[in-house]
Amino acid sequence: MAMISQFLLFLFGAFLGHFLPRFPVLLMSRGRGFNLHFPPHPEPVPLGPHLNQRVLHLRMFYWLSLVVVVVPMAVGLASVRWGNPAFGFGLWLASGWLVLNRLQSLIGGAKPPWTRAMAEELQGVINLSSSEASCCAWSTPVWGVTNVRCSNCDKRLLIMARPDLGRKRRDGRFFGYLRLLISDGYPLIAQSEEE
Repeated sequence: MAMISQFLLFLFGAFLGHFLPRFPVLLMSRGRGFNLHFPPHPEPVPLGPHLNQRVLHLRMFYWLSLVVVVVPMAVGLASVRWGNPAFGFGLWLASGWLVLNRLQSLIGGAKPPWTRAMAEELQGVINLSSSEASCCAWSTPVWGVTNVRCSNCDKRLLIMARPDLGRKRRDGRFFGYLRLLISDGYPLIAQSEEE
């Protein structure tokens, strides 16, 4: 029985170590005032300054997790030393994994789900759609699940899968949080460059 209780404490610590550093993305992106300028979740998002600002905010929250992770790592270390080692090790393991995940993206591997380059590419599409080289006379680019298209002429303007932008979903707040915790903000559907 003691082994089961220690295992459950380890799992609880690992959950907290996974959840707490992602708290800024979870809390801020789902707020009511943070979603005034966007359509409901399944619909494509129109390109504009609010979308670029959202991508840059989520990028900041993504890297802010490296600051927030200090708290569960410190509590985990203190718990291993003076408290319950199973709980502390779960906190330390999940928090340390987040640090390794964030830092490995600086060296190589998968890029973060929200980047400055992404915001710059979206701004480039906006600039192109308002110039003489636009796809049609009333070019209105929108960001769908796998690419950016013109909503009037349906021309594909940019191949880029849309990450989680924090909009409210039909399945509720709990499942939205759960989806974001599992995917870490990365798009669930990707489209290859050849398509």
